[in-house]
Amino acid sequence: GYEADDIIATLSVQARDAGGRVTIISSDKDLMQLVGGGINMFDAMKNRHIDREGVFKKFGVFPERVVDVQALAGDSVDNIPGAPGIGVKTAALLINEYGDLETLLARAEEIKQPKRRATLIDHAAQIRLSRQLVELDCATPLDFTLDDLEVRAPYPETLLGFLAEMEFRTLTARIASKLGAEPPQITTATALETRTHIEQPAFDRSAYCSLYDLASLQAWIDKIRQRGYVAIDTETTSLDEMRAELVGISLAVEPGEACYIPISHKDGNNDDLFGSSKLAAGQLQLDQVIGLLQPILEDPAILKIGQNMKYDAKILERQGIRIAPIDDTMLLSYALHAGLHNHGMDSLSQRYLDHTPIPIKQLLGSGKSAVTFDLVPIEEATPYAAEDADITLRLWQLLKPKLHLQKVTRVYEGLERPLIPVLAQMEMTGIKVDRDTLSRMSNAFAQKMAGLEAEIHDMAGESFNVGSPKQLGEIMFDKLGYEGGKKGKTGAYATGADILEDLATIHDLPKRVLDWRQLSKLKSTYTDALQDHIHPETGRVHTCYSIAGANTGRLASTDPNLQNIPVRSEDGRRIREAFIPEEGKVLVSLDYSQIELRILAHVAGIDSLKQAFREGQDIHALTASEMFDVPLDEMTPDIRRQAKAINFGVIYGISGFGLARNLRIPRSEAQGFIDRYFERFPGIKEYMDDTVAFAKANNRVETLFGRVIHTPEINAKGPTAGFAKRAAINAPIQGTAADIIRRAMIRMPHSIADLPAKMLLQVHDELLFEVEHHAVDQLIDAARGVMENAADPIVKLDVPLIVDAGQGAHWAEAH
Repeated sequence: GYEADDIIATLSVQARDAGGRVTIISSDKDLMQLVGGGINMFDAMKNRHIDREGVFKKFGVFPERVVDVQALAGDSVDNIPGAPGIGVKTAALLINEYGDLETLLARAEEIKQPKRRATLIDHAAQIRLSRQLVELDCATPLDFTLDDLEVRAPYPETLLGFLAEMEFRTLTARIASKLGAEPPQITTATALETRTHIEQPAFDRSAYCSLYDLASLQAWIDKIRQRGYVAIDTETTSLDEMRAELVGISLAVEPGEACYIPISHKDGNNDDLFGSSKLAAGQLQLDQVIGLLQPILEDPAILKIGQNMKYDAKILERQGIRIAPIDDTMLLSYALHAGLHNHGMDSLSQRYLDHTPIPIKQLLGSGKSAVTFDLVPIEEATPYAAEDADITLRLWQLLKPKLHLQKVTRVYEGLERPLIPVLAQMEMTGIKVDRDTLSRMSNAFAQKMAGLEAEIHDMAGESFNVGSPKQLGEIMFDKLGYEGGKKGKTGAYATGADILEDLATIHDLPKRVLDWRQLSKLKSTYTDALQDHIHPETGRVHTCYSIAGANTGRLASTDPNLQNIPVRSEDGRRIREAFIPEEGKVLVSLDYSQIELRILAHVAGIDSLKQAFREGQDIHALTASEMFDVPLDEMTPDIRRQAKAINFGVIYGISGFGLARNLRIPRSEAQGFIDRYFERFPGIKEYMDDTVAFAKANNRVETLFGRVIHTPEINAKGPTAGFAKRAAINAPIQGTAADIIRRAMIRMPHSIADLPAKMLLQVHDELLFEVEHHAVDQLIDAARGVMENAADPIVKLDVPLIVDAGQGAHWAEAH
């Protein structure tokens, strides 16, 4: 078959050459190279025509030079590599100055900027290939003519059969009525766990091979080029990609056909004075392997398939390889089955292939006796590593077709896969952290804790271990006689935060213990632990983002977790002072304002809230005014605080009990607040009821962008049901917010490519950048534009998205 864009291009040119006027109904930027001479475009989503001037506004050049700009700027979504670091604006400037791409490349030595000059010279072949990929084929051989496409009366049976097969229930019924025909029966789609039937051979670990010579490796590269895809996995010495050393690479081209390329395995004998082992004999040299693999791993015509591909991309990036295009079986599973099961390779292999992989502990051992992968003998490493690539390929063959069947292709292609290189680059960039600041904070926290301990001991009348829940319980309930003591199965009193918070309203000791615990956590989890995460070579902390963590699409930060640094307490906020920019630069924070409340106003159709957001009103004050009949000019901070707690609580399906605890008011009063809230904003209750009903009927909910979040516990009984219900209510809202910031992150690199700026962190609704002083305003304008328009054109929200911006010499000052 042929690309749809090429077919459209061919037919458009044929119609134009025949004297017709052509309108292409699409917003696809790739088609803009056709505009002019009787061919225009119409963007149906935005209800606007696109002519030559419209193309110039988009690209900075007229249609005939669009392919030149695209060849330079590239496109991560379409896996067009382009020229690294050159965005659309810079590309347009270059093309307008030199006339066309070939002239630019021929005269690249004349360019004054050293980095830009080197990029164009070093990547000339890649840029020319990119141009071939983006240029439309206007002479695609077709087995039909324009006359064959003349509008005719439909064949009812064929049309309705097709619509029924695609499960267009409403459209099928409507067209059947227009045609005076009986609508066909539409059956329910196959169940989620039904497997796509693909014949695959049984696993045979003895069939895997190790590659020890260049001829064998070249033969595998030839196989890869013939097939156009390869599953790949890297073996390293650590899960920390910034410190891991590459040990070997495994490849698979067909189920059962996999190999392992050992590179830096040790022979296991301590042969030098420092106890280091020599490399095992017979392995290919690293530079030889990289030299042969790099062309296919960067070839846009060859798909690279991995499991948790972000890890492998970072390992290969450190070897100078920017791997693309890619597919990720972990993210395929996540897009299909978020909320149903784990997406790790071992779990997926057992679920879909009925195969248990070789456990890594079998090779490395565990505990203090564990070894790194480079000390595993090659004959043992080969079946393990090759099997990983084999499993990955088999999973890809099973899972990729399911995207279309379950209608989540757009989620995977638009929200999951293109995020991999963006996050990989952010993680490798990291953020600078001042060790001295953390050390000073740790000492200050230790002193405060010592002071609190002295106060607590004085109140208790004796010394004890404040960090021991057992000893604390005995002091409070046995010695001091506090009411409400409850013992657990171990016989010790419960002393969790909820119990201490209740007691703190009556007694001083529990309040001091809560303060002590907060400081203890800040010290151990952040000011002490963060120092261990500072990379010795970069001086920066390199967190890792989990794309397939939360069911709702929210990203999770680990090793270290930079998303959970407390900001409600003064001590917690101070920790962000240790996160600083490089000299001559500044940190810039851009943060969505009340994005989840804005989405709630949209999905629940609350006109008063939508109007308030459009006019920039204080939404919490408005809610308080609506609920308590208090004029806005008579609003008190306490009333506003109550309304704010209700606004955010409702998003999470809060109960009267939960709200009562948050506001420290009687449960009946809290329930009255919630009842009054639903009376004033009936659309919210209707949204919640409809969402729960949909979840119970379908065992899933969806975001506005089509992300499916499964809710397997929604029909359970007991306490589990209440939690599942609240999660189902919140998931479409939180998930839509997560999808929006993902879309912003995916678009951001190209939008700021011309600026001396880097995106460093994502913390829920916030993006943090490092930028040179002179470009701060430009960055804020560019990034804000991307973030505030991230939902377009797929979702047109009834309320504006607003992004607040700040800057500073450290993170605390910027946000």
